[in-house]
Amino acid sequence: MHGQWANLPAAVYTRTMTGAGFFTAFSWRQAGVAIAAALVLQALVLHAMGHPLICTCGRLTFWNGDPAGPESSQQLTDWYSWTHVVHGMLFYALLRWLLPDTPFPLRLALAAGLEAGWEVLENTPPVMERYRQTALAAGYFGDSVVNSLSDTVMALAGVVLAWRLPVRTSIVFAVVVELWLGFAIRDNLILNIVELVWPSQALSDWQMRR
Repeated sequence: MHGQWANLPAAVYTRTMTGAGFFTAFSWRQAGVAIAAALVLQALVLHAMGHPLICTCGRLTFWNGDPAGPESSQQLTDWYSWTHVVHGMLFYALLRWLLPDTPFPLRLALAAGLEAGWEVLENTPPVMERYRQTALAAGYFGDSVVNSLSDTVMALAGVVLAWRLPVRTSIVFAVVVELWLGFAIRDNLILNIVELVWPSQALSDWQMRR
């Protein structure tokens, strides 16, 4: 070791040179910058892909309650916003398992990146076409930019909830949300994934009998 590194203990030197120190010291401010960058990039990519900034109906409302209507995934929030909260809770569990020694701000920033990446992916033509094979999304043409950004924020809220709540409470919360959505709109995160991966006409028929 030379110069300024000569007086560092070997463990600190190794940790610093491998970058571990950066990750363990990742701050809330750095997380905020990373999250803001992810949201900006998400918005720019979606807009470049041709998605409208707001609902093509020309108005912006806080809530849309019709999961099969033309404004679904176009307004600020809707029933599917709750599925993104569950997204976030699952992301927290995954990142806690994969990166147990990293600080929460770093995991929050990574979750923002994961959710932003998913938002872009699900708004690509092949995935949208896959969604349109299901009854509730027959007229789906993608999210508005504002709705997609809201989905990412809801996912981050889910990450924070999972971080603050006991594990059992988090699990109960996610199960209750899934059951509530299944009862209210005959759709939820699990059914959404099933229909995306393996569309079922029987399931679509059941979902439309609301």
